[in-house]
Amino acid sequence: MAQNIPELYGSLVFNDKIMRSKLPKDMYKALKKTIQNGTHLELDVANSVAVAMKEWAIDNGATHYTHWFQPMTNVTAEKHDSFISPTGDGQVIMDFSGKELVKGEPDASSFPSGGLRATFEARGYTAWDPTSPAFIKDRTLYIPTAFCSYSGEALDKKTPLLRSMETLNKEAVHMLHLLGNKEVKHVSTTVGPEQEYFLIDKELYCQRKDLIFCGRTLIGAPAPKGQEMEDHYFGSLKPRVSEYMHDLDEELWKLGIPAKTKHNEVAPAQHELAPVFDTTNVAVDHNQLTMEIMKKVADRHGMVCLLHEKPFEGINGSGKHNNWSMITDSGVNLLDPGRTPAENTQFLVFLLAVIKAVDDYADLLRISVASPGNDHRLGANEAPPAIVSVFLGDELTEVLKTIEKDTYFSGQNAIQMDIGATVLPHFVKDNTDRNRTSPFAFTGNKFEFRMLGSAASVANPNIVLNTAVAEVLRQFAEKLEHIPAEDMEQAVHNLLKATISGHKRIIFNGNGYTDEWVEEAQKRGLFNLKTTPDALPEFISEKNVALFTRHHIFTKGELHSRYEIWLENYTKTLHIEACTMAEMVQKDLLPAIFTYMEQVAHTASLKKAVLDDISTTSEAVLLRKLTCLQDGMTEALEVLRTDTSKAQTYTDILTASKAYQTTVLKDMENLRKYADEAEALLPESLLPYPTYDKLLFSI
Repeated sequence: MAQNIPELYGSLVFNDKIMRSKLPKDMYKALKKTIQNGTHLELDVANSVAVAMKEWAIDNGATHYTHWFQPMTNVTAEKHDSFISPTGDGQVIMDFSGKELVKGEPDASSFPSGGLRATFEARGYTAWDPTSPAFIKDRTLYIPTAFCSYSGEALDKKTPLLRSMETLNKEAVHMLHLLGNKEVKHVSTTVGPEQEYFLIDKELYCQRKDLIFCGRTLIGAPAPKGQEMEDHYFGSLKPRVSEYMHDLDEELWKLGIPAKTKHNEVAPAQHELAPVFDTTNVAVDHNQLTMEIMKKVADRHGMVCLLHEKPFEGINGSGKHNNWSMITDSGVNLLDPGRTPAENTQFLVFLLAVIKAVDDYADLLRISVASPGNDHRLGANEAPPAIVSVFLGDELTEVLKTIEKDTYFSGQNAIQMDIGATVLPHFVKDNTDRNRTSPFAFTGNKFEFRMLGSAASVANPNIVLNTAVAEVLRQFAEKLEHIPAEDMEQAVHNLLKATISGHKRIIFNGNGYTDEWVEEAQKRGLFNLKTTPDALPEFISEKNVALFTRHHIFTKGELHSRYEIWLENYTKTLHIEACTMAEMVQKDLLPAIFTYMEQVAHTASLKKAVLDDISTTSEAVLLRKLTCLQDGMTEALEVLRTDTSKAQTYTDILTASKAYQTTVLKDMENLRKYADEAEALLPESLLPYPTYDKLLFSI
């Protein structure tokens, strides 16, 4: 490595250290006040920051700047402008103003809006998010921004995320003050998103239309070996992969992304990267950057990084674990049990606020991770089921039972449990085991939401989590608001007891993969929203509209626009997949089968010269198999084309999405059976695309 890690880390980030050294003291203090307290940024401060930011960027080789934002496309967007400003005498100066820093005006007409505005209404605005630091990439200064329409509607994922963080902060601080912790001025949510991915050879990738257009293989017979030997997980890194990971870490560290852990995952060619926790909006920005840089670094190494949730059939797909917690401005983790009775009470209030929020808004959590790719994972014995439940572990579950029943907790070291009077058992070892089948697991001092797909933005689930927990804290505060101090301990106890009783149905510590749990969840009245079209209508239910509008996270129009965008994305994704599959079968696989049948028939005809009966020869048997598969494939292909065309005619977006989900997707599965069986019979020299064994074991 060219320089040591502390020097390298954040070297391309306009961070606090740079701001302190570049800005006048009064301007630095004003900017810090805006970042820490969310106060308004004055133009004179913006101008001062812009000058310092420009000088720093130019010193580091930047020639352009861009407002970097996250529209509803599942990728980021950017429009680059140079710093040059003509002086009128044929010369230029390098210029960048506060106005250019805080506001941009990209053409918004071609971004998804879900009907919020007409296509001809092109104006949109980007607004600087000073809480997420600017950075340099590819000789351009990147300025993280929110994105809204001309009339102010949010067209991105950052705007509602920032709104949700402010809402949770307000309600959490209010609750802490009611509990007597009046020193706290601010509460932030923090996130550490673990990122799974596949690495395959670039040359092989370029030979497969399905990977190029869809990010996943639509046909492909299984390799002789998959993940059944369990030898890849945490296995030694192959040299090519190790070099890639070293290079990736270095690129991420330059941008201040705290990449911490890397290892092989369960499936062959699958790996994972995990960062250190960061404030939620920064963590979201960092994860978007991480996914982009993973792909760029892979390209430099002659590989392709696949982020699709299920790129290969028959082996594990890739997820993303959203590790979420709440931290006060004094550094206290509100989901850490602590060592004093007051801290125990505080912990239990916030723990149960999360449990109630998950129960009340389980449908929204499921929706927040809904996508065509993730539908292939959820419940497939490799990821949590589509049923949302909370895993607490036996000991913590027992603690809640004792509160509900007004008994003493006698657990590790026989420590008594009594709200506000005795101490929770100290977590000398982890209080809970890890339950990989649980969608929402408590893991010591945080919750791990495990349902996210690997390609997803982590903004959506955190918007839901922040808002739902804020709403429950608001409800708790209403019950405690006017309680006298001498009665507060009993009132909190009664509140916790009632919450446990009303929401214990969401707690499940067992195996989420079993049929018994599906039946039990149904008895408990829990949602089982198996697919994206099943889940999305709940997004605009009366209960959920009330939640988001009450806290000013979304307007009713913004909610409906996102509903439309997500359904459109679902139908478009499956339409592209169906068309790609049809083309691969028609233009690539069927011709290969015809060629092979011709070769086999020629061999059979040579045998006929010396044999009276060739009907039982290996050639004849093979020809009959191939003929049967070819006929079945041709028929299935025609059905797929017909149903895809029909699904495209539906004008109602929900009806169209259900047609793709119930009919087109099943047609694709049926066609794949014939295609994969035929592929297994063809010699490798005739196959028009690389097989699973090459894709998964060539690095």
